[in-house]
Order: sequence, then structure tokens, then C-alpha cells
Amino acid sequence: MVSYGVFLQRELRLLARQKSDWLNPVLFFIIVLTLFPIGVGPEPNMLRIMAPGIVWIAALLSVLLAAERLFKDDYRNGVIEQLVAARHALQPFVLAKISANWLSTGLPLVLLSPLVALLFNLELPALQAMALTLLLGTPVLSLLSVLGAAITVSADKGGILLALLILPLYIPLLIFASAAIEAASMGLAYQGQLAILMAIVLFALALVPMAVCSALKINVS
Repeated sequence: MVSYGVFLQRELRLLARQKSDWLNPVLFFIIVLTLFPIGVGPEPNMLRIMAPGIVWIAALLSVLLAAERLFKDDYRNGVIEQLVAARHALQPFVLAKISANWLSTGLPLVLLSPLVALLFNLELPALQAMALTLLLGTPVLSLLSVLGAAITVSADKGGILLALLILPLYIPLLIFASAAIEAASMGLAYQGQLAILMAIVLFALALVPMAVCSALKINVS
């Protein structure tokens, strides 16, 4: 049986060859955050108020941008079908996909948080809250985007369908992450929002990989 580590090495090699798969979402995130202050004006208080929602909307759209092609090549090349036919456990393959997706899209967004603070004139408490919410929330973005990609893998043009399926699931994450950053910017405690985000992460980690495996099996059966 092929291990998780072997699958992860394979995914990282593919990302090294296909740089656009991870560069495009990161560049999209940077472009959105750069253009928004230019569009609404440089007024510091307005930017600070709008920053939580803007950052998280840009983050979820960036992750969604890379989601459609997650399983497409493996589906067309018969890799998924071979794994299912050979009765290999799909769990290591799926977990490697999720890990590689987060390393290529979620982690760069966390590392770019100081740039966001500079653009939106955020103070240190708000920056810390934003970094923590991104660290907790981006794995959920990756998990849900992988789930959407698995469900729509056999669709010829599954991008719109994927967005319709997954975007509603992002709403609780968007609400609590934005609320945590807003509370920090006002000097209020935000540990409750972080606890809810942690619960969402654990719930998604427990259920989503199994749902992805089932979706892939259904699509190749």
C-alpha cells in the first residue's frame, strides 16, 4: 500500500513543475488586497474597518481559484480509477492532496499577513488576530475546496458548480474569522471566536477526508 509520504512527495513534485497552480492564487490574493485600498481611498479608519471582510473574502476566493484542477489530471489520466480498482486505501492520497493544497495556497496567505497589515494600516493586535485566524481557517478552506473538487471531478466545466456547492459552507468560517479580527482591532477579547474556529477545523478534519474518498469512488464507479 502506498503511504501518505509517497503521495505527498508526488504532489509537491507536481507543484514544482506546475508553478501556476500555486502562483496564481497567491498573486490573485496580493492583487485584490493591493487594488482595494486604491479603489476605496487611503482613509485609514475606513480601511481598518473593512480589512477583516476583505482579507477573508480574498483568501477564500484565492483558494477556490486553485480548487477546480485538484483532481482533474488524476481523473483524466486514470490514477484515481486505478487506486479504486486496486482497492488501495484512498485516505493517504486524499490527505496528501489536502496537505499539498494547504502548503501551496493556505500557508502563503498566512505568511503574507504582514503585507495586509501594511496595506490596511492594522495595528499589532489586529495583525496577530488575522494571522491566527488565517492559520486556523485556511486548512478549512483547503478541506472544503478539495471536497468540492472531488464532487465535481467528472464534470466538464465544474468551476461554477464547485463555487455554488462550497461557498455557502465558507460562511460560518468567514463570520467568526472576521469577528475575531474586528474584536482585536477594538481591543476586545477574541478567544471565543478562535475556539469556534478550532472546533470547525477539527470537525472538518474528522469528516471531510472520508467524504472526499466517497465522492471519488462514486465518480469513478
